[in-house]
Amino acid sequence: MTKKHVILTGDRPTGKLHIGHYVGSLKNRVELQNTGDYDTYIMIADMQALTDNARDPEKIRNSLIQVALDYLAVGIDPQKSTILVQSQIPALSALTETYLNLVTVSRLERNPTVKTEIKQKKFGESVPAGFFIYPVSQAADITAFKADTVPVGDDQEPMLEQTREIVRSFNSVYGQQILVEPEGYFPPKGLGRIPGLDGNAKMSKSLNNAIYLSDDADTIQKKVMSMYTDPQHIKVSDPGHVEGNTVFTYLDIFDEDKAKVAELKTQYQAGGLGDVKIKRYLNDVLQAVLQPIRERRAQYEQDIPGVYQILKQGSQKANQVADQTLHEVRDAMGINYFK
Repeated sequence: MTKKHVILTGDRPTGKLHIGHYVGSLKNRVELQNTGDYDTYIMIADMQALTDNARDPEKIRNSLIQVALDYLAVGIDPQKSTILVQSQIPALSALTETYLNLVTVSRLERNPTVKTEIKQKKFGESVPAGFFIYPVSQAADITAFKADTVPVGDDQEPMLEQTREIVRSFNSVYGQQILVEPEGYFPPKGLGRIPGLDGNAKMSKSLNNAIYLSDDADTIQKKVMSMYTDPQHIKVSDPGHVEGNTVFTYLDIFDEDKAKVAELKTQYQAGGLGDVKIKRYLNDVLQAVLQPIRERRAQYEQDIPGVYQILKQGSQKANQVADQTLHEVRDAMGINYFK
Protein backbone atom coordinates (compact mmCIF):
# COMPACT_ATOMS: atom_id res chain seq x y z
CA MET A 1 0.00 0.00 0.00
CA THR A 2 1.40 3.40 -1.00
CA LYS A 3 2.11 5.68 1.93
CA LYS A 4 0.10 8.89 1.85
CA HIS A 5 1.75 12.27 1.74
CA VAL A 6 1.14 14.43 4.81
CA ILE A 7 -0.13 18.02 4.50
CA LEU A 8 -0.01 20.68 7.19
CA THR A 9 -1.72 23.99 6.58
CA GLY A 10 -3.82 26.46 8.53
CA ASP A 11 -4.72 30.03 9.44
CA ARG A 12 -4.27 32.51 12.26
CA PRO A 13 -7.64 33.16 13.95
CA THR A 14 -7.74 36.94 13.82
CA GLY A 15 -11.16 37.31 12.19
CA LYS A 16 -13.58 35.68 9.77
CA LEU A 17 -12.16 34.36 6.51
CA HIS A 18 -12.85 36.14 3.22
CA ILE A 19 -12.97 35.22 -0.44
CA GLY A 20 -9.25 35.88 -0.75
CA HIS A 21 -8.66 33.01 1.67
CA TYR A 22 -11.10 30.89 -0.33
CA VAL A 23 -9.31 31.46 -3.64
CA GLY A 24 -5.81 31.39 -2.19
CA SER A 25 -6.06 28.31 0.01
CA LEU A 26 -9.42 26.98 1.21
CA LYS A 27 -10.73 25.77 -2.15
CA ASN A 28 -7.42 24.06 -2.83
CA ARG A 29 -7.45 22.35 0.57
CA VAL A 30 -10.86 20.85 -0.11
CA GLU A 31 -9.69 19.56 -3.50
CA LEU A 32 -6.54 18.00 -2.02
CA GLN A 33 -8.53 16.50 0.86
CA ASN A 34 -10.97 14.89 -1.55
CA THR A 35 -8.26 13.19 -3.63
CA GLY A 36 -7.65 10.75 -0.79
CA ASP A 37 -3.91 10.99 -1.46
CA TYR A 38 -3.06 12.96 1.68
CA ASP A 39 -3.27 12.83 5.44
CA THR A 40 -4.36 16.42 5.95
CA TYR A 41 -3.85 18.45 9.14
CA ILE A 42 -5.46 21.88 9.21
CA MET A 43 -4.34 24.00 12.14
CA ILE A 44 -6.06 26.98 13.71
CA ALA A 45 -2.86 28.70 14.79
CA ASP A 46 -4.05 30.55 17.88
CA MET A 47 -0.63 30.64 19.55
CA GLN A 48 0.88 32.23 16.47
CA ALA A 49 -1.98 34.75 16.40
CA LEU A 50 -1.15 35.68 19.99
CA THR A 51 2.42 36.64 19.02
CA ASP A 52 1.08 40.05 18.00
CA ASN A 53 -2.31 39.97 19.77
CA ALA A 54 -1.31 38.88 23.28
CA ARG A 55 -3.04 41.89 24.82
CA ASP A 56 -6.30 41.07 23.05
CA PRO A 57 -6.89 37.34 23.69
CA GLU A 58 -10.66 37.78 23.38
CA LYS A 59 -10.17 38.59 19.70
CA ILE A 60 -8.44 35.25 19.22
CA ARG A 61 -11.01 33.30 21.25
CA ASN A 62 -13.90 34.79 19.30
CA SER A 63 -12.19 34.31 15.95
CA LEU A 64 -11.32 30.66 16.58
CA ILE A 65 -14.91 29.46 16.24
CA GLN A 66 -15.48 31.76 13.25
CA VAL A 67 -12.53 30.23 11.39
CA ALA A 68 -13.76 26.74 12.28
CA LEU A 69 -17.21 27.58 10.88
CA ASP A 70 -15.65 28.91 7.67
CA TYR A 71 -13.60 25.72 7.30
CA LEU A 72 -16.66 23.51 7.61
CA ALA A 73 -18.73 25.79 5.38
CA VAL A 74 -16.34 25.56 2.42
CA GLY A 75 -16.29 21.77 2.61
CA ILE A 76 -13.40 20.80 4.84
CA ASP A 77 -14.59 17.42 6.12
CA PRO A 78 -13.54 16.38 9.64
CA GLN A 79 -13.86 12.75 8.48
CA LYS A 80 -11.16 13.38 5.85
CA SER A 81 -9.08 16.17 7.41
CA THR A 82 -7.88 16.67 10.98
CA ILE A 83 -8.82 20.15 12.19
CA LEU A 84 -6.76 21.03 15.28
CA VAL A 85 -6.12 23.95 17.62
CA GLN A 86 -2.44 24.82 18.00
CA SER A 87 -2.56 25.72 21.69
CA GLN A 88 -4.02 22.32 22.56
CA ILE A 89 -0.92 20.43 21.31
CA PRO A 90 1.70 20.76 24.11
CA ALA A 91 4.36 18.91 22.09
CA LEU A 92 4.56 21.86 19.70
CA SER A 93 5.92 24.13 22.42
CA ALA A 94 8.44 21.48 23.49
CA LEU A 95 9.64 21.04 19.90
CA THR A 96 9.91 24.82 19.45
CA GLU A 97 12.11 25.07 22.54
CA THR A 98 14.30 22.26 21.23
CA TYR A 99 14.71 23.79 17.76
CA LEU A 100 15.54 27.24 19.13
CA ASN A 101 18.90 25.85 20.22
CA LEU A 102 19.69 25.00 16.60
CA VAL A 103 18.93 28.47 15.18
CA THR A 104 20.92 31.68 15.61
CA VAL A 105 19.46 35.11 16.24
CA SER A 106 21.22 36.43 13.13
CA ARG A 107 19.54 33.73 11.00
CA LEU A 108 16.12 34.75 12.28
CA GLU A 109 16.92 38.40 11.59
CA ARG A 110 17.76 37.54 7.98
CA ASN A 111 14.45 35.79 7.29
CA PRO A 112 12.87 37.97 4.53
CA THR A 113 9.29 37.13 5.52
CA VAL A 114 9.87 38.08 9.16
CA LYS A 115 11.67 41.29 8.17
CA THR A 116 8.79 42.30 5.91
CA GLU A 117 6.11 41.54 8.48
CA ILE A 118 7.98 43.37 11.27
CA LYS A 119 8.09 46.42 9.00
CA GLN A 120 4.42 46.09 8.03
CA LYS A 121 3.33 45.83 11.66
CA LYS A 122 5.54 48.83 12.61
CA PHE A 123 7.02 47.10 15.64
CA GLY A 124 10.22 49.14 15.48
CA GLU A 125 12.43 48.03 18.37
CA SER A 126 9.46 46.52 20.22
CA VAL A 127 9.19 43.21 18.37
CA PRO A 128 7.57 40.60 20.66
CA ALA A 129 10.02 37.72 21.15
CA GLY A 130 7.27 35.25 20.27
CA PHE A 131 6.74 36.97 16.92
CA PHE A 132 10.47 37.08 16.23
CA ILE A 133 10.83 33.31 16.65
CA TYR A 134 7.63 32.23 14.94
CA PRO A 135 9.50 30.64 12.00
CA VAL A 136 10.85 28.17 14.55
CA SER A 137 7.36 27.60 15.91
CA GLN A 138 6.17 26.94 12.36
CA ALA A 139 8.97 24.41 11.94
CA ALA A 140 7.69 22.66 15.06
CA ASP A 141 4.15 22.61 13.63
CA ILE A 142 5.30 21.12 10.34
CA THR A 143 7.72 18.55 11.71
CA ALA A 144 5.45 17.40 14.55
CA PHE A 145 3.20 15.75 11.97
CA LYS A 146 6.09 14.86 9.63
CA ALA A 147 4.39 16.88 6.92
CA ASP A 148 6.15 16.57 3.58
CA THR A 149 3.75 18.91 1.77
CA VAL A 150 2.97 22.46 2.91
CA PRO A 151 0.64 24.63 0.79
CA VAL A 152 2.12 28.14 0.81
CA GLY A 153 2.21 31.34 -1.17
CA ASP A 154 5.42 32.45 -2.85
CA ASP A 155 6.08 34.93 -0.03
CA GLN A 156 6.21 32.09 2.49
CA GLU A 157 9.00 30.12 0.82
CA PRO A 158 11.66 31.64 3.16
CA MET A 159 9.72 30.25 6.13
CA LEU A 160 9.70 26.81 4.57
CA GLU A 161 13.41 26.97 3.84
CA GLN A 162 14.07 27.77 7.51
CA THR A 163 12.13 24.64 8.46
CA ARG A 164 14.24 22.57 6.06
CA GLU A 165 17.41 24.00 7.61
CA ILE A 166 16.21 23.03 11.09
CA VAL A 167 15.36 19.52 9.89
CA ARG A 168 18.78 19.06 8.30
CA SER A 169 20.53 20.47 11.35
CA PHE A 170 18.66 18.24 13.80
CA ASN A 171 19.10 15.07 11.75
CA SER A 172 22.80 15.83 11.30
CA VAL A 173 23.57 16.73 14.92
CA TYR A 174 21.78 13.72 16.38
CA GLY A 175 22.67 11.28 13.64
CA GLN A 176 19.18 10.02 12.87
CA GLN A 177 16.70 10.78 10.11
CA ILE A 178 13.86 11.55 12.51
CA LEU A 179 12.48 14.72 10.95
CA VAL A 180 11.09 15.11 7.43
CA GLU A 181 12.03 17.94 5.04
CA PRO A 182 8.85 19.56 3.68
CA GLU A 183 8.24 20.78 0.17
CA GLY A 184 6.02 23.71 -0.73
CA TYR A 185 2.79 23.20 -2.63
CA PHE A 186 2.15 26.43 -4.50
CA PRO A 187 -1.21 27.55 -5.88
CA PRO A 188 -1.53 27.67 -9.69
CA LYS A 189 -0.33 30.94 -11.18
CA GLY A 190 -3.06 33.55 -11.22
CA LEU A 191 -4.84 32.07 -8.20
CA GLY A 192 -2.84 33.77 -5.51
CA ARG A 193 -3.80 36.87 -3.57
CA ILE A 194 -6.77 38.75 -5.02
CA PRO A 195 -7.15 42.52 -4.71
CA GLY A 196 -9.41 44.27 -2.26
CA LEU A 197 -12.68 45.90 -3.24
CA ASP A 198 -10.89 49.26 -3.39
CA GLY A 199 -8.30 48.01 -5.87
CA ASN A 200 -5.67 47.70 -3.16
CA ALA A 201 -3.31 44.80 -3.84
CA LYS A 202 -4.32 43.14 -0.58
CA MET A 203 -7.76 42.15 0.70
CA SER A 204 -7.82 42.36 4.48
CA LYS A 205 -10.00 43.05 7.48
CA SER A 206 -7.79 45.93 8.59
CA LEU A 207 -8.30 47.73 5.26
CA ASN A 208 -12.07 47.11 5.35
CA ASN A 209 -12.01 46.00 1.72
CA ALA A 210 -13.03 42.34 1.90
CA ILE A 211 -16.02 40.16 1.08
CA TYR A 212 -16.38 37.55 3.83
CA LEU A 213 -17.57 34.00 3.34
CA SER A 214 -20.24 34.71 5.97
CA ASP A 215 -21.54 37.96 4.41
CA ASP A 216 -25.27 37.88 3.63
CA ALA A 217 -26.59 38.48 0.12
CA ASP A 218 -27.42 42.16 0.69
CA THR A 219 -23.98 42.90 2.13
CA ILE A 220 -22.27 41.23 -0.82
CA GLN A 221 -24.36 43.23 -3.27
CA LYS A 222 -23.54 46.52 -1.54
CA LYS A 223 -19.85 45.70 -1.51
CA VAL A 224 -19.82 44.71 -5.18
CA MET A 225 -21.62 47.89 -6.19
CA SER A 226 -18.95 49.92 -4.37
CA MET A 227 -16.03 48.22 -6.11
CA TYR A 228 -13.18 50.01 -7.82
CA THR A 229 -13.35 49.87 -11.63
CA ASP A 230 -11.82 52.30 -14.15
CA PRO A 231 -11.80 55.92 -12.87
CA GLN A 232 -11.60 57.17 -16.47
CA HIS A 233 -14.77 55.28 -17.45
CA ILE A 234 -17.18 58.09 -16.63
CA LYS A 235 -19.88 57.65 -19.27
CA VAL A 236 -21.31 54.35 -20.47
CA SER A 237 -20.20 55.24 -23.98
CA ASP A 238 -16.57 55.78 -22.88
CA PRO A 239 -14.08 53.01 -23.72
CA GLY A 240 -12.98 51.33 -20.50
CA HIS A 241 -9.87 49.57 -19.24
CA VAL A 242 -10.05 46.02 -17.91
CA GLU A 243 -6.45 45.93 -16.65
CA GLY A 244 -6.46 46.88 -12.97
CA ASN A 245 -10.26 46.90 -13.00
CA THR A 246 -11.23 44.95 -9.89
CA VAL A 247 -14.59 43.82 -11.27
CA PHE A 248 -12.97 42.09 -14.23
CA THR A 249 -10.23 40.65 -12.01
CA TYR A 250 -12.94 39.00 -9.92
CA LEU A 251 -14.80 37.79 -13.00
CA ASP A 252 -11.60 36.17 -14.28
CA ILE A 253 -11.31 34.30 -10.98
CA PHE A 254 -14.89 33.40 -10.12
CA ASP A 255 -16.84 33.15 -13.39
CA GLU A 256 -16.50 29.75 -15.05
CA ASP A 257 -18.04 31.11 -18.26
CA LYS A 258 -14.79 32.43 -19.72
CA ALA A 259 -16.38 33.12 -23.11
CA LYS A 260 -18.92 35.43 -21.45
CA VAL A 261 -16.16 37.27 -19.55
CA ALA A 262 -14.20 37.73 -22.79
CA GLU A 263 -17.32 39.12 -24.47
CA LEU A 264 -17.91 41.58 -21.61
CA LYS A 265 -14.30 42.74 -21.75
CA THR A 266 -14.57 43.43 -25.47
CA GLN A 267 -17.79 45.44 -24.99
CA TYR A 268 -16.32 47.39 -22.06
CA GLN A 269 -13.14 48.27 -23.95
CA ALA A 270 -15.11 49.40 -27.01
CA GLY A 271 -17.51 51.53 -24.99
CA GLY A 272 -21.22 51.01 -24.43
CA LEU A 273 -21.07 48.84 -21.29
CA GLY A 274 -21.60 50.58 -17.95
CA ASP A 275 -19.98 49.81 -14.61
CA VAL A 276 -23.35 49.21 -12.96
CA LYS A 277 -24.21 46.46 -15.44
CA ILE A 278 -20.94 44.56 -15.01
CA LYS A 279 -21.15 44.92 -11.23
CA ARG A 280 -24.64 43.43 -11.26
CA TYR A 281 -23.33 40.55 -13.35
CA LEU A 282 -20.43 40.01 -10.93
CA ASN A 283 -22.86 40.07 -8.01
CA ASP A 284 -24.85 37.23 -9.60
CA VAL A 285 -21.64 35.24 -10.08
CA LEU A 286 -20.46 35.73 -6.49
CA GLN A 287 -23.89 35.00 -5.02
CA ALA A 288 -23.92 31.65 -6.84
CA VAL A 289 -20.49 30.78 -5.42
CA LEU A 290 -21.08 31.98 -1.86
CA GLN A 291 -24.72 31.02 -1.22
CA PRO A 292 -24.07 27.29 -0.62
CA ILE A 293 -21.09 28.16 1.60
CA ARG A 294 -23.20 30.59 3.59
CA GLU A 295 -26.02 28.04 3.96
CA ARG A 296 -23.66 25.32 5.25
CA ARG A 297 -22.19 27.81 7.69
CA ALA A 298 -25.66 28.67 9.01
CA GLN A 299 -26.34 24.97 9.61
CA TYR A 300 -23.16 24.53 11.65
CA GLU A 301 -23.96 27.72 13.59
CA GLN A 302 -27.00 25.92 14.97
CA ASP A 303 -24.70 23.54 16.88
CA ILE A 304 -21.68 25.45 18.19
CA PRO A 305 -20.98 22.80 20.89
CA GLY A 306 -20.80 20.28 18.04
CA VAL A 307 -18.20 22.42 16.26
CA TYR A 308 -16.12 22.62 19.43
CA GLN A 309 -16.37 18.83 19.67
CA ILE A 310 -14.95 18.54 16.15
CA LEU A 311 -12.03 20.74 17.21
CA LYS A 312 -11.53 18.72 20.40
CA GLN A 313 -11.50 15.39 18.58
CA GLY A 314 -9.13 16.69 15.91
CA SER A 315 -6.79 18.10 18.54
CA GLN A 316 -6.81 14.82 20.47
CA LYS A 317 -5.84 12.91 17.32
CA ALA A 318 -3.15 15.46 16.49
CA ASN A 319 -1.83 15.26 20.05
CA GLN A 320 -1.09 11.57 19.67
CA VAL A 321 0.89 12.14 16.47
CA ALA A 322 2.84 15.13 17.83
CA ASP A 323 3.61 13.33 21.11
CA GLN A 324 5.06 10.41 19.15
CA THR A 325 7.32 12.77 17.19
CA LEU A 326 8.45 14.48 20.40
CA HIS A 327 9.22 11.07 21.91
CA GLU A 328 11.35 10.18 18.87
CA VAL A 329 13.15 13.54 19.00
CA ARG A 330 14.00 13.12 22.68
CA ASP A 331 15.11 9.55 22.06
CA ALA A 332 17.49 10.76 19.37
CA MET A 333 18.86 13.40 21.76
CA GLY A 334 19.18 10.90 24.59
CA ILE A 335 16.99 12.87 26.97
CA ASN A 336 14.08 10.44 27.41
CA TYR A 337 15.24 9.86 30.97
CA PHE A 338 12.18 8.20 32.43
CA LYS A 339 10.89 5.73 29.88
